[in-house]
Amino acid sequence: MLISTRVRKSPFWHLSVEAGCWRATVYNRMYHPRGYVRPEEGGAMAEYRSLVKGVTLWNVAVERQIRVKGPDAEAFVNFVITRDATKIEPMRGKYCILCNEKGGILNDPVLLRLAADEFWFSISDSDLMLWLQGVNLPRRWDVEIDELDVSPLQVQGPLSEQLMADLVGERLKELPYYGLMETKIDGCPIMVSQTGFSGEKGYEVYVRDATINAEQVWYAIRGIGARYGLRVIAPGHHRRIAAGILSWGQDMDSETSPFQVNLAYQVPRKKSADYVGKAALEQQRARIEAGDYPFALTMVGLKMGGKPIVDYASDFWLVSCSEGQRCGYVTSPWWSPELQTNIALAYVPWGKSEIGTELLVELPEPYSIEAGEPVAAKVCEVPFLTSAHPSARERAKSEGRDSPD
Repeated sequence: MLISTRVRKSPFWHLSVEAGCWRATVYNRMYHPRGYVRPEEGGAMAEYRSLVKGVTLWNVAVERQIRVKGPDAEAFVNFVITRDATKIEPMRGKYCILCNEKGGILNDPVLLRLAADEFWFSISDSDLMLWLQGVNLPRRWDVEIDELDVSPLQVQGPLSEQLMADLVGERLKELPYYGLMETKIDGCPIMVSQTGFSGEKGYEVYVRDATINAEQVWYAIRGIGARYGLRVIAPGHHRRIAAGILSWGQDMDSETSPFQVNLAYQVPRKKSADYVGKAALEQQRARIEAGDYPFALTMVGLKMGGKPIVDYASDFWLVSCSEGQRCGYVTSPWWSPELQTNIALAYVPWGKSEIGTELLVELPEPYSIEAGEPVAAKVCEVPFLTSAHPSARERAKSEGRDSPD
């Protein structure tokens, strides 16, 4: 990839290169490391082993922090997210979605509430700040909407809690899932949340004044991390797929309804306040409950054959019905060492979405068994794995999935 002044670099970019980053993509108009271990040395699957057996450090500064602050912050945020912002307490976070007027998902950030009048959107890959500023024209809400000089890192893996406790103190162990804590690392102000994109136990470290403090925090984490065998890796998409965690732009976008991708819990029945997309989403819900599924495709999990998929897919691979007619596509595939099979998130027709439905997937070389021949696949439950921390039930409870909506 050409590295130039055309695309923004995070305060951790040069540190990632120093740590061995050999490839990158562009995410939120910023270079995003996507590989540290070279293929001839084990590649992404070597990084996976460090994630599930030890502890890892990720440069995720591309999760740009958009702040909404002011007397009307709660009312404004409640209007732009589908969940009820009034139920988020200060120093807590929630996974949430924002939709357009047609009910399409614009972004799925972790929403952090620092105070009664201050929220941070830790965003996925879309220009959410511009949309938020547009919603508030003319100034209907008394808020300021801007991007902060805050850059996050993720510390993920089963040894992450003890490493972080060594850095910021034992009180970290009392931090609940989606809880927030203000503290310092090596004298630099940070905020820690018990969150992450891996399905493993993990934390996000939000470095304040990142253009000044990035190096000091990075080296402090790596210094303590050396005791635990810390490895700098790219975000573990192989593990997040197994956990059923979605990636905006890959598994969903602005034309996707939450009802298509197992995010119905993000559309509460009991939220009385109006919000962007509410009318369209309620119409969709009514049609589904009447037995009239309003979408051509829905997302499912697949277990499928073929040779182990050990790197990112270069395209959306096609899914066929057992009778050979193409009917859907794979969005996120990877090899699962625990299940000893390829797993994937995919879109298929509603009538082909029942658990156990047999399908075919057209894998390209080098993953196909025979050139030009599709491999067998079967619809299965998501998440694929529930043994990682937090468990699927704990995660669902913390996100409000199993509470009455």
